Amino acid sequence: MKAADASADAQKAKKVMLICGEPSGDQLGAQLMAGISNLAGDSVTITGVGGDAMAAQGLKSLFPLETMAVMGLREVVPAIPAILRRVQEATAFALETRPDAVVLIDSPDFTHRIARALKKADPSIRTVNYVAPQVWATRPWRAKAMARYFDLVLALFPFEVPFFDKYGLRAIFVGHPVIERRVRMTGGDALRARLGIAADAPLLAMLPGSRTSEIRLMFPTFRKTVELLAKKIPGLVTVLPTVPHVAARVRAATQGWPTPLHIIENEADKFAAFDAADVAFAASGTVTAEIALSRTPMVVFYILGGLTYALGIWFFNSRFFTLLNVLLDREAVPEFLQGRAKPDVMAAALEKLFSDPGARAMQIDAMNEFARRLGEWDEPPSRRAARVLLDFIA
Repeated sequence: MKAADASADAQKAKKVMLICGEPSGDQLGAQLMAGISNLAGDSVTITGVGGDAMAAQGLKSLFPLETMAVMGLREVVPAIPAILRRVQEATAFALETRPDAVVLIDSPDFTHRIARALKKADPSIRTVNYVAPQVWATRPWRAKAMARYFDLVLALFPFEVPFFDKYGLRAIFVGHPVIERRVRMTGGDALRARLGIAADAPLLAMLPGSRTSEIRLMFPTFRKTVELLAKKIPGLVTVLPTVPHVAARVRAATQGWPTPLHIIENEADKFAAFDAADVAFAASGTVTAEIALSRTPMVVFYILGGLTYALGIWFFNSRFFTLLNVLLDREAVPEFLQGRAKPDVMAAALEKLFSDPGARAMQIDAMNEFARRLGEWDEPPSRRAARVLLDFIA
């Protein structure tokens, strides 16, 4: 009986530290927290760094995310002192509290620094990477380095498991948690009515990204493309979901917008906007997977800082950069990178999706295939990730 009590006490004592660095990681962290709670109840204590979504699941973040949500050399370099201070703060907290596992979610410029610091200070602390960087697409040798400071990768895609195994890093396929947001992508008719958008008005959902660098680099191209598209699609309306920490910049950047524009910050409204929209125009990122799961036809582009692109393009090994195209290994969704992201070309691609039922149907078929490969009808990925993590710390 005493042994059983001791075992129960040990189970109750489990601690997990979750650390993310930007809103998309915050969403994944919140879903993982929900999965852990569902499987383990109150027997696992969760600490770490997160945003609003993780706070809604009960996390008291060590600090806010805004400083970490940067990308590209021009943006990362000035932020390095602040990032390093946060790395030290998170590392010190982990060394002091000694969690059974530290789960580093996406944002490698931030989270991998913590993993390296932890392993250097105390190799016995177990580190888990959730949403590994796409090293299979660029600089694959980084996987060998990751094997020195990560004990496990929770892989979002099935092809990542043999890739990391080749470099001596254990990986387990858990599926992409974005699948779980599919059920929330409803309410499009109600959103149109609330915003005063006619049921038959052509509606474009615009997704400019959640980083300040993305707003700065890509908004001029968004504006020019929409301006050209509006000349081809009479009565065009745009809806722009954003997140609080860049909302002020977005509102400033959209002054004098060429169409009626509705900016929304609520996450439920974002998913309703996907349901309401006829077509989406997005900066590449996790949001493209959400759009695909909503079965909304889309065009995707991305523009990096000139130096970042010039250095990075030499190491890019993948044929595509949009998640759906990568997984299907074909350009099922039009994607435009850097110099190819020309407003006239993208406006033509968007117009085709508004006017050509065949083009829309082909994209939706591809989105159905994408969802199947991500495991839309299997066990929820965050629950599977929670199960793998709990087994790992047990």
